[in-house]
Amino acid sequence: MLDRWCDYVRSEWGDPIGEAAAYSLASPGKRLRPALLIATYQELGGKGDPSELAAAVEVVHTYSLVHDDLPCMDNDDLRRGRATTHRQFDVATATEAAFRLIPLSARVLSAGAKRLGLDPHAAGVIAGELFRGAGSCGMVGGQVLDLEAEGRDVSPDELERIHLAKTGALITASVVMGALAAGAGAETVAAVRGYGREIGLAFQIVDDILDATATSSQLGKTVGKDARQHKATYASVLGIDDAARQADQHVERAIDHLASAGVNCGLLATLARFVTQRRN
Repeated sequence: MLDRWCDYVRSEWGDPIGEAAAYSLASPGKRLRPALLIATYQELGGKGDPSELAAAVEVVHTYSLVHDDLPCMDNDDLRRGRATTHRQFDVATATEAAFRLIPLSARVLSAGAKRLGLDPHAAGVIAGELFRGAGSCGMVGGQVLDLEAEGRDVSPDELERIHLAKTGALITASVVMGALAAGAGAETVAAVRGYGREIGLAFQIVDDILDATATSSQLGKTVGKDARQHKATYASVLGIDDAARQADQHVERAIDHLASAGVNCGLLATLARFVTQRRN
């Protein structure tokens, strides 16, 4: 599905912006957020093809990665096993290409909602989840908090607040979007939201552990950045072993949220456990 939108940006935006956007979107990755949306939709009885709706989430996530790698942020050279977008092109091109992905995600979401036959109101509610998760109360706001925390001591509670927004908000939005698209009721949506919140925290904890313990070739991105930038991480605040135990606890809580609402959690439980078992 992303291939079609890569072709679109190449043809509509031209060189070099379109090529940079397509390069970013086509980079290999786990695609966890789209997978979570699709799995939630299917587990809750959705009958259509939610892949384009899921692609909208990946477009937003890709925008965040491109900007996160810029010299004014993490100044990174490697992402998903290849050159970051600003290294492959240049800083100005990467910056503009990523900004353009934000309205593109709305266009992709609209196409996905139409594919599923959702009415305008339902599509608007789903869009609200995506852009709240991505915006100042979610991913972008969390990034600001993360930058402000560099170089100082951070409590576990503050660290959780940062990452509920920076990482957890878009992951939570992904599963809630899948639930809403499937027509889930309020109780089920609330359970799914709790699941997403816990998975988001588990994902970030494992990211912090891998940054401290894995190699760049294993992760496909530069390791050790957190320590060099004096970032507060779960690995540095809690220690590796305690952080790993906490990640496992978040996964079990996530599954409990689903079970408490009677949600079939087979595939979602598998994805939850993948979060803590992954090695990249």
